[in-house]
Amino acid sequence: MWEGRFVTAQRRGRWEFAGRSRGIRAAVILAEVDGSVILVEQYRVPLGGKCLELPAGLIGDDNGGETVEAAAIRELEEETGFRAERVELLGEYYSSPGMLSESFTLVRAHGLTKVGEGGGTKEEGITVRLVPRGDLPRFIAERRAAGLAMDVKLLALLGF
Repeated sequence: MWEGRFVTAQRRGRWEFAGRSRGIRAAVILAEVDGSVILVEQYRVPLGGKCLELPAGLIGDDNGGETVEAAAIRELEEETGFRAERVELLGEYYSSPGMLSESFTLVRAHGLTKVGEGGGTKEEGITVRLVPRGDLPRFIAERRAAGLAMDVKLLALLGF
């Protein structure tokens, strides 16, 4: 029905859904350092506000042929300032399969070293949050009460 640089709107029979154009997928990174989970907050245009999320990014959006592992390591460093020695693939997932064909690959980062401030690009304006694993329920509740949207992938951290 319609295709932009990153998004397509499609119809199959009577069903309408959206997806990523050009076969682009995302890598979502579960990273912990010294008992704290690394989370990011950033403004999301579709939500009209900030969202609390796991670090993530597109695979091969600027350089075709990029692997999931390479994209995850690159995005983690760009967004959070932490470099991973390696990442472990945890599988492919779909966040809203009734409406989106988009998938993401979840990875766990290993061997983290702080190499920069993070924050993503100037346009992203990412705030990095290191949250002790035991404080996650309280921290998420506080950020929700402050008006932030919550990415569904945070449920994995809460043990549901």
